Amino acid sequence: MIAVRRASSMDAGSMADLLNTIIKKGGTTAKTQAVTAKEIVEWMEFSPNQSAWHVAVDNRETVTGFQWFEPVAYLPPEACNIATFVEVGRTGLGIGSSLFEATKTAARQLGYAWINANIRTDNEGGVTYYQSRGFRDWRLDEGVELADGTIVSKVHKRYDI
Repeated sequence: MIAVRRASSMDAGSMADLLNTIIKKGGTTAKTQAVTAKEIVEWMEFSPNQSAWHVAVDNRETVTGFQWFEPVAYLPPEACNIATFVEVGRTGLGIGSSLFEATKTAARQLGYAWINANIRTDNEGGVTYYQSRGFRDWRLDEGVELADGTIVSKVHKRYDI
């Protein structure tokens, strides 16, 4: 059984561990450097009145996924950017779907009109996840250099709330 709740600073260590496993596996996130719990807390505190963070937890309160949205400079003020991370080996089990229901509600409550997903085109699972939620393509960035020098293309998908 998966439950979704607002994330807190107490979840940051588990969130960092989950994200670091995904980063180490490679190929699905633009993040290339390990993150710390402190960095996660700083991200959470960056725009607290314009963003929301949610975690999915199992019946033991183990974080199995997390998702957040926030404003970003390249989007208009009525749009926010989303990021989703699900524990390696647990994708396709409804964790992302449950997180997105909470995210949609929170984004609507904060007055956003649409949500942007910025996805590496070689991240087939991520592209499929956002498409299955109803996101549609609106922009393609080619030749994006990641922090480790890897060159990728990124598709931007839009979900109207």
